[in-house]
Amino acid sequence: MIRAILFDFNGVLADDETVHVECFCQALHEFGLALSTTEYYGTYLGMDERSCTALLIAAREGQSDAELVRQIQDRKAELFRCHPAAQKPALFPGVIEFVQAARPLCRLAVASGGRREQIDRALHGTAIERAFERIVSADDCPVGKPDPAIYLLTLTRLNDGVRPLLRPDECLVIEDSKAGIRAARAAGMSVLGLATTYQADELREADRVLPSLVAVDPGILLRQFS
Repeated sequence: MIRAILFDFNGVLADDETVHVECFCQALHEFGLALSTTEYYGTYLGMDERSCTALLIAAREGQSDAELVRQIQDRKAELFRCHPAAQKPALFPGVIEFVQAARPLCRLAVASGGRREQIDRALHGTAIERAFERIVSADDCPVGKPDPAIYLLTLTRLNDGVRPLLRPDECLVIEDSKAGIRAARAAGMSVLGLATTYQADELREADRVLPSLVAVDPGILLRQFS
């Protein structure tokens, strides 16, 4: 039985992936690193910024540099913070209705490779601002997707002081990226893929793929996965 839904954020709840890519690529360029949109969506989407940046630096210099990673992270966050489209990124159609309907049925959490300030800004003032029992971000987890660490950390925090304990197989993850799907499966969790960023056939590693959460009944979905 599914007792919890764990949501990725960018590309699942918030429609701000394009702005993230733009700001990230600009920050990398300012530090002499090149990343095309094709490379980002083909290889790096779903990883947190630290992991992606560290890989790019290592490819250029033979090893990563934690201080340089931090500088690029901070610059990207600054660019995103000032970007007009990021001031109040839109939630995807169907998200509010789905989350509100799911909340009485199971526990809800966010597990995102994005930064906490960006998640809080996107949720602030919305009808689902306080719908999530736990929000776990890249600020909490030093290892990014496709490593399962962020999903296992979210599970640990959901289990903090609560009985009976949730098991991984009682969690449904909703993801839009290949790296995220692999992370969830490695954590032992079921995965619903949303074709908001990739084409549906590219998400075949998920247990099921839907185009969006529009008109999706969470009660029916939970029974199907259970």
